[in-house]
Amino acid sequence: MNLQRVTNLPALPPRDDDTHKGTYGRVLIVAGSRGMAGAASLTGLGALRGGAGLVYLAVPEGVASTVSAVEPSYLTKPLAEDEDGRIAADPREEPFTSLLDDKSALAVGPGLGQSRNVSKIVARLYEKFIGPAVFDADALNSLAKSPKSLSKPGGPRVLTPHPGEFARLIDSDVKTVESDRENLAAKFAAENGVILLLKGHRTIITDGKRIAVNATGNSGMATGGCGDVLTGLIAALLGQKMKPFDAAQFGAHLHGLAGDLAAEELSKPGIIASDVAKSLAYAWKRFSS
Repeated sequence: MNLQRVTNLPALPPRDDDTHKGTYGRVLIVAGSRGMAGAASLTGLGALRGGAGLVYLAVPEGVASTVSAVEPSYLTKPLAEDEDGRIAADPREEPFTSLLDDKSALAVGPGLGQSRNVSKIVARLYEKFIGPAVFDADALNSLAKSPKSLSKPGGPRVLTPHPGEFARLIDSDVKTVESDRENLAAKFAAENGVILLLKGHRTIITDGKRIAVNATGNSGMATGGCGDVLTGLIAALLGQKMKPFDAAQFGAHLHGLAGDLAAEELSKPGIIASDVAKSLAYAWKRFSS
């Protein structure tokens, strides 16, 4: 494919002194399930460290107290759960529908698990939310089973699969994905009208016409939860009105830089996802200095 190579990073989202928390976006994160409260929490931390003004976490009621205990700066919104601790609220009814009011951006998927109702939630949000949104993890697994939804995004969509998730999205296998990452990613993005961020060494960001390859990051980030931090970070950038391609490209760069800074201080084997979230603050400082 004849793709435009993007090598320059986009401009930082503006941040003036004469502003307030509402200026920087209201980000809603739909995530978590029993045993996966950490995925929701890490996504929330990524959004907060990404500069979002307000971050809301919609999680199953059984894990809400755990999620809220991790960080007092985000707001938790407990939802009804099924017997296995997954969100069971109807996405067409209250209290779910009111959660979407006035939200600048969504992040959907980390730790959600798989169920018929989770699939309904993912499809509903993908097709009906008109603002920008990031879909990751279990949301991607749900979309892989619902190709009709994939072709009907209700607004700008950033999908952030790792190679295994992407293989499921295109009904292929990891070996095939890794043998032709750029072309497969660009083809999928063009066909579905989305921004695709394909994780891995030298993460790819493409909209089917343009492509960027991220150069930051290291092997220490191959640990559970780092992708959740990235999902929250990109959602925060979308909430600050960055264009979707720019938010994905800059998010990948800043996330990888945070991982590099964490590794410098702690070692590659020793870093964990929460270290990357904390290091986003230093990455902002390094990038903007």
